[in-house]
Amino acid sequence: CPVRTPKEENVLYFATAVEAANAGYRPCLRCRPDSAPGSPAWKGVNTTFERAIQLIDQGALQQNSMLRLAERLGITDRYLRKLFKTYLGMSPKTYALYQQCLFAKRLLHQTQLPIAQVALASGFNSIRRFNDCFQLQMHLTPSEVRKSGPTQSNTLQLQLYYRPPYDWVSMQKFLALRLIPQLEWCDKKSYGRTFEWAGSSGFFTVEHVKQDNKFNLEIDIDDISKLSLVVNNIRRVLDLDVDIQAVEKDLKKQVGACLPLKNGLRIPGIWSVFEAGVRAILGQQVSVAAARKLVSSLVENLGRDIKGKRLFPTPESIKHSELDFIKMPGARKNTLRALAQYYLEHEISDDPQQWLALKGIGPWSVNYARLRGLSEPDIYLGGDLGVKKAMTQMKKTFNPDQASPWRSYLTFQLWNQL
Repeated sequence: CPVRTPKEENVLYFATAVEAANAGYRPCLRCRPDSAPGSPAWKGVNTTFERAIQLIDQGALQQNSMLRLAERLGITDRYLRKLFKTYLGMSPKTYALYQQCLFAKRLLHQTQLPIAQVALASGFNSIRRFNDCFQLQMHLTPSEVRKSGPTQSNTLQLQLYYRPPYDWVSMQKFLALRLIPQLEWCDKKSYGRTFEWAGSSGFFTVEHVKQDNKFNLEIDIDDISKLSLVVNNIRRVLDLDVDIQAVEKDLKKQVGACLPLKNGLRIPGIWSVFEAGVRAILGQQVSVAAARKLVSSLVENLGRDIKGKRLFPTPESIKHSELDFIKMPGARKNTLRALAQYYLEHEISDDPQQWLALKGIGPWSVNYARLRGLSEPDIYLGGDLGVKKAMTQMKKTFNPDQASPWRSYLTFQLWNQL
């Protein structure tokens, strides 16, 4: 930061940026630290709290009440407030509002969206509430923030930063190998796809800029009020918020003597847990190429058109289809329809463990959906053929449980050995 460093006796330290904000500080307008990826100090401390943070970042408190969020977590709203007070010193709602304001600040810096549109894109239902909340959190008005720096373009473009190292070559290779035509597109520098999320739809493309540790994002979305929710999910799909150096330090300590680790290897996500479940079912006991062909056929026949591209099929479209165009056993088609039926009957369907009650879905499919559809960090796919093959190639044996709470990253490190 170009600002003169203050004397040490005038400095206070906080574990997280949101705690500093709660104490009355705002992000610097020169170096804009709020544009950096999040630093979740609570990672691995409390799984319920971690899940609460994830759901709030996905807009749980923008769309529903605190009571509903607590129900999704299987706890009381009183205990939910206690968790936030213990780990962050604030309420869940205060945390959610601060995240909305941070996203608004990025839009004010990086786009030319009118302030009214910025308010909607950040999840606020009224301009007045946005102005009041923003000034309370940032100690500046939205207009003052916009004057503090030049905007960049007329199109909706954002920058998504990450902490290095980031192995984009491996990420791109993994995504390209499983790319579904019309749904996704990919080249050496970029990846894009269509999406439906929280009642919105559209498509995006991200371009990797290695020298700046970021991705340039260009997005087309039909409901700008859902923009922050969509951007957060893009960050999850690309695994931009993990402190990969801390993960690799733990892995090296536990399994490094047996497994040569590749730096910067991330978890390539799938857009939704439902899509991950469908891909897992279609990928049972077949090669990656065969699974890709089956998913491509599903998208081509049941995906809704969006500006010459295709959206991933909805649960309704799969449930009501005979799936005659897919060449696979009838029992597996029934499993697909059963999963779609489950989603139609359960408004909250983000726990793949419940799928085990469905005929044709076993632990591998559930864990694959948790690994790529929810980006859970501690999923070891021990039943996967590729993982088993990689383990047999190890010169020294080790217990995968030693890699907890980062067994998802161990899984991808093992796949990378093949």
